[in-house]
Amino acid sequence: MDKLVNAGAPGSLSRGVALLKLLATAGVRGMALTDIAVKAGIPHPTVHRVLQQLVAERLVDRHPELRRYRLGPLAFELGLASATFYDIRDLCDAAMVNLAGASEDTTYLVVRSGFEAVCMHRREGSFPIRTLILDVGSRRPLGVGAGGLALLAAMEDAERSAIIERVAPMLATFEGLDAVVLQEACMQTRKRGYSLIKSTINLGVTAVGQVFYSSVGQPMGALSVAALSQRMTSQRIEATAKILDVACKDLGRRLRERQMVEWSIQY
Repeated sequence: MDKLVNAGAPGSLSRGVALLKLLATAGVRGMALTDIAVKAGIPHPTVHRVLQQLVAERLVDRHPELRRYRLGPLAFELGLASATFYDIRDLCDAAMVNLAGASEDTTYLVVRSGFEAVCMHRREGSFPIRTLILDVGSRRPLGVGAGGLALLAAMEDAERSAIIERVAPMLATFEGLDAVVLQEACMQTRKRGYSLIKSTINLGVTAVGQVFYSSVGQPMGALSVAALSQRMTSQRIEATAKILDVACKDLGRRLRERQMVEWSIQY
């Protein structure tokens, strides 16, 4: 195997990236420190130092008994956030099919991308009048719509305030929405336990949203159900919120299980 970097390549960042690329080829059994140093073409002490930094940042995981290294949980989470569109869609699809079947209305998957909420997937229910308010791939400022609001409300206070300040200039395109209204909507969402949009972003449409979390308690995405407002009575809203809560907790569990692959040294 060709060496990934020159031993004299400057900077820990380039070395760290090289080691991450190498570990990406190692699979679940990982790789020993000596093998990493040889294959990367980096001196043993330098590899050890960089790996310690990567372990501290959770980008690399070290098995204490086997003394092998593999990609860590943060690498997994970053991958989900940026490059594994199909993985997270597939993970959520069964839950979305069940939600669309139970509610008879359209179910959406929304994830965060910077300061925006992106619709990644949708499933339509059986009700004859469809509420197709989002196309797959469409983007809105974070906090706009039931899914985006659920995500924003779930964030820590300081981060949420910074995001609202950042997206505030874009809120004017949505009637009746500004930074103050969005901040209050987040507070109501946290108090209620789910997001609720009533005939504001889309006239005549009411949507309920719920967030699901990564293994470290970070908001990973949100599911929402949208229906004609005349169908969304108080009782129906509460029932929808309950099935969303069950679905999102199950998704969180499945995300955690994806990271619980046992170490193996078998070839």
